[in-house]
Amino acid sequence: MDLSGFLAQLLNGLAEASSLFLVAAGLSLIFGVTRIVNFAHGSFFMLGIYIAYSLVERLGIGSTAVIGFWSSLALAALLVGAVGALVEVILLRRIYKAPELFQLLATFALVLVVNDAVLWLWGPEELLGRRAPGLAGSVDLFGRAYPTYNLFLIVVGPVVLGLLWLLLTRTRWGVLVRAATQDREMLGALGVNQAWLFTGVFALGAMLAGLGGAIQLPREPASLMLDLKAIGEAFVVVVVGGMGSIPGAYVAALLIAEIKAICIGLGNVQLLGIEVSFSKLTLVVEFLVMALVLVFRPWGLMGRPQGTSRNSAPIEAPLRPGSPQFKLLAMGVVAMLASLPMLADWFPYATVLAQDVLVAVLFAVSLHFIMGPGGMHSFGHAAYYGLGAYGAAILLKAALMPMPLALALAPLVAGLGALLFGWFCVRLSGVYLAMLTLAFSQIVWSIVFQWDDFTGGSNGLIGVWPSSWLSGTAYFYLTLTLVVLSVVVLRRILFAPFGFALRAGRDSALRADAIGIDVKRVQWVAFVIAGVFGGLAGALYVFSKGSISPDAMAVGKSVDGLVMVLLGGIQTLMGPIVGAATFNVLQDYIMRATEYWRALFGGVILLLVIAFPQGIAGFARQVADWWSHRRSTRSATAQQENQA
Repeated sequence: MDLSGFLAQLLNGLAEASSLFLVAAGLSLIFGVTRIVNFAHGSFFMLGIYIAYSLVERLGIGSTAVIGFWSSLALAALLVGAVGALVEVILLRRIYKAPELFQLLATFALVLVVNDAVLWLWGPEELLGRRAPGLAGSVDLFGRAYPTYNLFLIVVGPVVLGLLWLLLTRTRWGVLVRAATQDREMLGALGVNQAWLFTGVFALGAMLAGLGGAIQLPREPASLMLDLKAIGEAFVVVVVGGMGSIPGAYVAALLIAEIKAICIGLGNVQLLGIEVSFSKLTLVVEFLVMALVLVFRPWGLMGRPQGTSRNSAPIEAPLRPGSPQFKLLAMGVVAMLASLPMLADWFPYATVLAQDVLVAVLFAVSLHFIMGPGGMHSFGHAAYYGLGAYGAAILLKAALMPMPLALALAPLVAGLGALLFGWFCVRLSGVYLAMLTLAFSQIVWSIVFQWDDFTGGSNGLIGVWPSSWLSGTAYFYLTLTLVVLSVVVLRRILFAPFGFALRAGRDSALRADAIGIDVKRVQWVAFVIAGVFGGLAGALYVFSKGSISPDAMAVGKSVDGLVMVLLGGIQTLMGPIVGAATFNVLQDYIMRATEYWRALFGGVILLLVIAFPQGIAGFARQVADWWSHRRSTRSATAQQENQA
């Protein structure tokens, strides 16, 4: 091992920590005051680097290059802060009292809108910025040339941390911010204008993210993938450091950046005669750290245990069994789907789209099983979808099992993963549980992504087709049958004693424990059930497409599941079905209609979130209940008039 190279990597870790800290500090500040888990925070980071690129190309050239370059970085951060203020005023003020998951859905839609706006303004190509004037060279450290700009970045983090400390402890505005993190209602009762305080905090958080992106311009190109990359790393830093803790964000950024730097510096090392590639751990080590912290200290290294969220969801009505009319409608929908292959001459694409919708329905229903009745919010449900898909593919190709047997055993592979991860996850709740599911999902993804000999690595596995007697229309009917049966089984479970126990633990864990329900065991079993059916959805997917890649279990797939459930409505059993169908049909239509489908799709989601906060199915149920109540009232009035 080259000692000088290893020390240089440690310095690179310090430089990387500054950028991580800037993004995470903004996210932590916003969460501490507004209690919003801002999924769009990575978009502000991306905007920062793109705006800085444009400003530098206009101001950072010629005789005033030095002044123009550095003023461009500062101006880019200020502009991103202004964008953040507009987002808070126009969008977030409307949804502060909405359930937290709907806030997450709205900020995810904003990610789609911003991504396509950047695509429209700057194009799809990566943009490499100019080197920093005055810091473009290198210095001799450890017998090798080390970039001067990295030394500048090492200093930026502590300087910004000190400035934030002064702002939050030595100014009246900072006192109000700290008071808002403790008790927002009391602050409002004292006459403080919370609306503008929230706007200022959101603008400051966005500005920090924009600055974090801007200072990366000389080090990495601006690309459309930076938003999701930045938000993933920022979530990890915030959770490890402690939600709402600025010093914790800096400590966590240092810890994670240095651990990754150590892994790169170690490279391939012989341990007990076995070559271990530490460099491959860079994709997963931050999520390993987050998982360990969440298991042993859920509130983070420097955070404090969070109380019950003030953005509580409305009281949920009891689940109602389907009426005879509903059952007839469901049978009619199934019959209509079964007739689609017969209409292939007129609608050749309908069967393919319907099969994709069916798989998505099963995936969404399995996620809703633990999110709605179980009250366990998962950001990593794609792990079980992917385990089921890869389990089926590997059993078919490596173990040479018959396709029906591989399809039958694949959900058990996902169930084993849920059995292991669920044991840790059900011991947490709220945002901590959600983040732990994300960590486990990313760990599984990184293993699949890098295990070339077994999973095919980034290329995935191909040639995974059904048996000849199940090809074509037969496989569609198999998918339809399995999805319908799975939905019926999950529905029956929820109306069984187990389902009542699950909902009792969600509504009041203390009361459920008092009457003898083992809440954690019930939740663990529910976690495994959801994993099994999520794995079945993945297995059906891989045989319908003939291939599988790590993208099927990436964060984006988990987010898709969240969007489906929330679009339909988390408080109704029909919600995930309606949401999955709406999501896939809209996405398919919009993708074929315009190049900027993400912005249009995100706009539709924002409209639905604002107009139908209970989801599409939830809104439909409210309308149906209102109409039924109106009819019964009219009937009662008519009877009274007749009697009179």
